[in-house]
Amino acid sequence: MGMGTYSGENDRETTERAIRTALKMGYRHFDTAKIYGSEPAVGNALRRAIHDGLVEREDIHVTSKLWSSDHHDPLSALHQTLKKLGMEYIDMYLVHWPVSLKPWVDYPVPREEDFETLDMENTWSGMERCLEMGLCKSIGVSNFSSRKIEELIDFACVTPVVNQVEMHPMWRQKKLRSICGDYGIHVSAYSPLGGPGNAWGTTAVVDHPIIQSIALKHNATPAQVALRWGLSQGSSVIVKSFNPRRIKENIGALDLTLDDWDLFEIEKMEERKIMRAEYLVNDTTSPFKTIEELWDEEI
Repeated sequence: MGMGTYSGENDRETTERAIRTALKMGYRHFDTAKIYGSEPAVGNALRRAIHDGLVEREDIHVTSKLWSSDHHDPLSALHQTLKKLGMEYIDMYLVHWPVSLKPWVDYPVPREEDFETLDMENTWSGMERCLEMGLCKSIGVSNFSSRKIEELIDFACVTPVVNQVEMHPMWRQKKLRSICGDYGIHVSAYSPLGGPGNAWGTTAVVDHPIIQSIALKHNATPAQVALRWGLSQGSSVIVKSFNPRRIKENIGALDLTLDDWDLFEIEKMEERKIMRAEYLVNDTTSPFKTIEELWDEEI
C-alpha cells in the first residue's frame, strides 16, 4: 500500500506531517510527481525520518513521474526531481502520461497550443538512460492502455516494471491486467477509492450498496473493502489522505480478508471510468482526436 502525495491546496508542512504519521503507521511506499508539487515535502519528510532513525532509506520506496513537458529529456527531469527530493536516487520513475507537451507547460491541464508530437521511443530511451546511470532503481509508465503497452514493448530494451492506472471496484481493468501480466508488468492502482475529494472524483465506489454491504458483513469500512479488493487482485494501491484517522483506516485494509462471495458480488458492479482526461483530447494539436483514441477503446 502506497501513500499518494498530490498536495493540491495542502501546504508543505501539512504534507510533511502526514508523511511522518504514515511512516509511524507502517507505510513505506510514497508516490509523488513533478506536477504534484509535493517532491520537496516528500523528500524533506523522508530525510528527517531517516535522520531520526524512524526508518532506513533501503526500507522505503519512492516513486516519482516524468511530466509531459519533459519527454524530450527525462535525464534532466530526473536530476531536477532528485534535487527537489534531496535524494541520490528514487526507486521508481514513471512516464506520467503518453502525451508530450511543450517545455514550459508546468500545469496539469494543457491548452490546445501546448501539445507536441509524441516520440515515445525517444522518451523511453531517455528513461532507460536514467536507469543505466543509477538515478532510479526501476522504470515504468502510468495511464497506458493495453495497446500502448504492447507498442512500447516492441521497441523497449527494458520492459516497464509498473503501469500505474486508475483501478477500483467500479473500474476493474481486467483486460489491461491480463496484458500486463503477460509481460510481467505490475499494475498499481491510483484512485483505488474512486478519487473522492478530487475535482474529478466520486464517492460512487465507497457509497455503492455492494461495497457497503460487504463492509457491514466484515465490520470494516467501505474504503477498506475497496482497498482490499485491489490488493486481492495482485495490485498495489496508492491511497491519498492527509487525515490521520483516514491514513490509519486505509492501512487497516491489510488486516481484512474478502471471501470468494465478496469478490463475486464486486464483479457484478457496473463499470465506469472516472478519470477520463478529456483535456488531453482535441482535433488539432493532440495526438488523440477522441477519448477512445486516448484510451484505445478501454473506456
